[in-house]
Amino acid sequence: MSDEILYDDSHIRFLEDMWGEGFLSPGGADEAALVVEGLDLSGKTVLDIGCGSGAIAVLLAEKLGAARVVGIDVEEPVCAAARNRAEQKGLSDRIEIRLVEPGPLPFDNESFDVVYSKDSIIHIPDKEALCTDAYRVLRPGGWLAASDWLIKHDDEPSPEMRDYIRAEDLDFAMASPARYNTAMQAAGFTNIALRNRNAWYRDVAAEELERLTGNERTLLEAAHGADFIAGQVSTWSLMLPVLQSGEHCPHHIRGQKPD
Repeated sequence: MSDEILYDDSHIRFLEDMWGEGFLSPGGADEAALVVEGLDLSGKTVLDIGCGSGAIAVLLAEKLGAARVVGIDVEEPVCAAARNRAEQKGLSDRIEIRLVEPGPLPFDNESFDVVYSKDSIIHIPDKEALCTDAYRVLRPGGWLAASDWLIKHDDEPSPEMRDYIRAEDLDFAMASPARYNTAMQAAGFTNIALRNRNAWYRDVAAEELERLTGNERTLLEAAHGADFIAGQVSTWSLMLPVLQSGEHCPHHIRGQKPD
C-alpha cells in the first residue's frame, strides 16, 4: 500500500451515508454478521483486520458475543473514529484499536480464536503471506472468516475491469477464488469454503447507483459536494458492468485451523 490516506474523513462520511454509521463496506451490519454466520463467538478473542471506523468491532462485541476484539488498520483517521465509537458504546474495555504498519501481523502465535476481515484484504497484495500469517495467529480450532472483493480469474483484468479499478483509486489488489483456495490450503487451513456474493451485490450496487442518481442525489451533493458525488456516480457506473459480467465477484471466505 502507498502512504496516501485512502479513507479520509470525507470518504468515511460518504461511505457511512451509503452503508450505515460506522460501516465502510456494502451491506452494513447484516452483511458483516453473515461473514461469521454459524460461528459461536461467545467468549472468543477476535482480530478484526482493517477495522475501519469501528462499527464491526462493536457489532462483534455487542451483538455477536465476542469477549475481546482487537481491530487493526493502517490509517489513523479510521482508527481514531473506531476508538471514539468503542468509547461511546462503553466498550473500550473489550475493544482495542491499533494503528499498524502494512506487513506481518504484530501478534504472537495462537493469539486469537477468530481472524475476521470485511472487504479490507483487497488492499493486501500477498494473499499467500496473509493466509499463512492468519493461520499463525489463530489458536487450534480457530477460524479465518472474511469477506473480500475478488476477481473471477488470475489473468489480466478486462479493459472494463481496469477502468473500474482505476476509478476506485484505492490500491485494489484483487485475487481469484482459486488463488485464495490454494493459499489457504498451503497455509494449512481445512474446512475451506468460498461463497460467491456476486448476485447479491450486483443487485445492491444497482440500488446504490439509483440512490446516487435519483431523488437522493441533491441531499448527497449538499452533504459531500457535487463534484465528489459525480465521481462516485462514475465509479458505480463502471462497477456495474463488471458485476453483471461476473468478473467482479465478492466472496465470503472461511477456513479452520485444525485442532
